[in-house]
Amino acid sequence: MDDFTRLFDLPHYQLAQYPKTDCLNEKRDGRWISYSTQQVIAEIDKVSRALLASGIQRGEKVAIVGNNCPQWNFADLGIMQIGAVTVPLYPTISDEDYVYILNHAEARLLFVSSAELFIRLNALRSRLPHLRELVTFRPVEGAVAWETFLERGSSALQEQVHALRDSVKPGDLACIIYTSGTTGFPKGVMLSHHNVVENLKSVGKILPINNTHTALSFLPLNHVFEKLVVYFYLMKGVSCYYAESMDTIGDNMREVSPHFFTAVPRLLEKVYERIISKGQELTGLKRKLFFWAVGLGMRWENGKDLGWWYNLQLRLARRLIFSKWLQALGGRVFLICSGAAPLNPKIGAVFTAAGITIIEGYGLTETSPVLTVNRVNLDENVLGTVGKAIPGVEIKLDSDGEILARGPNIMLGYYKMPEETARVLTSDGWFRTGDIGEWVRGEFLKITDRKKELFKTSGGKLIAPLPIENHFKQSPFIEQFLLVGDNRKFIAALIVPAFPHLKKWCEQRQIAWTTPEDMVKHAEVLRKYEEIINERNTTLGHVEQVKKFTLLPREWTVLEGLMTPTLKPRRKEILARFAAEVEQMYAS
Repeated sequence: MDDFTRLFDLPHYQLAQYPKTDCLNEKRDGRWISYSTQQVIAEIDKVSRALLASGIQRGEKVAIVGNNCPQWNFADLGIMQIGAVTVPLYPTISDEDYVYILNHAEARLLFVSSAELFIRLNALRSRLPHLRELVTFRPVEGAVAWETFLERGSSALQEQVHALRDSVKPGDLACIIYTSGTTGFPKGVMLSHHNVVENLKSVGKILPINNTHTALSFLPLNHVFEKLVVYFYLMKGVSCYYAESMDTIGDNMREVSPHFFTAVPRLLEKVYERIISKGQELTGLKRKLFFWAVGLGMRWENGKDLGWWYNLQLRLARRLIFSKWLQALGGRVFLICSGAAPLNPKIGAVFTAAGITIIEGYGLTETSPVLTVNRVNLDENVLGTVGKAIPGVEIKLDSDGEILARGPNIMLGYYKMPEETARVLTSDGWFRTGDIGEWVRGEFLKITDRKKELFKTSGGKLIAPLPIENHFKQSPFIEQFLLVGDNRKFIAALIVPAFPHLKKWCEQRQIAWTTPEDMVKHAEVLRKYEEIINERNTTLGHVEQVKKFTLLPREWTVLEGLMTPTLKPRRKEILARFAAEVEQMYAS
């Protein structure tokens, strides 16, 4: 096969170009299990045959709810191969979201990855009239197990699989991915094979990842970002290893020694905070050397020569300090791709100075997803931006700063929502992203806020909350931060402290730690946060400064409906939940 035009062509393309013995890999019962390229194709065919034996027809929807594992990929591509449509869902959303999405999509069959998910989804069966069956990737009592499901598909059905596979066109619907959204019900984004394949080929021209490399995957496959990334691994012949869980990433890094992985900024921030915390435990010369190296990293600027003395010191810092950071990530990582939210430029600078290049990109589910990305060549990598448009994609800014995009990766539309589709797709093919941006150095895009989240104070001053929130979240004492001030006289904030860091601070000052509920009211804790707010206010304009704040005792979560599955705050829901606290800040 010289080329591919549909997503299920990817394993066949890999087999023809660079067959792998470890195409997809998972750790089970303490050992790594590898699937060769040929085995991956065989498993996908088994899924297709079993789906046909289960009565699934072309065009019908099949959902997947589960954690990353090769069976997820087998199901996904096996569904598409017979012309059916994959509907991936987060394993962390609420029951109400499950009911809404599964009914809206009219999903006929549902794959789940665990006993916990089976129990949750099975309890909703009476509210899911379209759903015929649940199948579990692992054996679960009372459920149809994966192996049992696969046994339905006799080899006699393979000819029908081939006929259906040949009938699928590049422009056909491949998947419906429901966007989490920060307001209202999720919208089902319809992506064709052509949308995603063209995006893959564009990204393939930029990333220097090839069949000699290994990658670790831990971001959820149901999110369009990691979904595309694993398709990319299939396309490039990269050996993909799935982390056991978010808690085992460090151990799995050291076992797999990946060359590359993708991450969201919060994860990189936590890695950085953990490294800094370890540095603070050092004493004497070791501590001085550690923070000397971090200070050098903070001064780093991509593509800028800071002189022979700086370069000499940096080489020494890489040998003495940063080499240990690299070993903690398995020893071979040379590139990390960050997406889904803005990355603190200082963290990008320190990691890149350490010898691990970070490229930040931007895109949406509706754009399959990549629109822009910084390049590996540091002369084309501007920290604090999301890079340049990828080949084949056009970007422009509307009169109000909204980012508009056009290209072959733009979605077919929102499922069963023609009016919503018409709102975001212009007659000449431009997609309205809803994000506000600006150009840096002419061609590098910087995201400044979400259009819907801009608000005005009662004095008529327009406030863009996102950059201000990110500015405050750079403090290691702050885990979550939401700006308040729509139609108010001044700006205030709801703050969830980073409790592990706060607890350590309290211990160092011999402040007795009781409960988060008590500590957010403690006088010395409040004084500390007032210091943080005042210090960070100094770099903001007067109208942007936070005048009052309230500390909250618990993190906002996805299950509560206060965060999206991609960990963006649901502003409307948070303001409703903490309306009394907000009113109290403005009462005096």
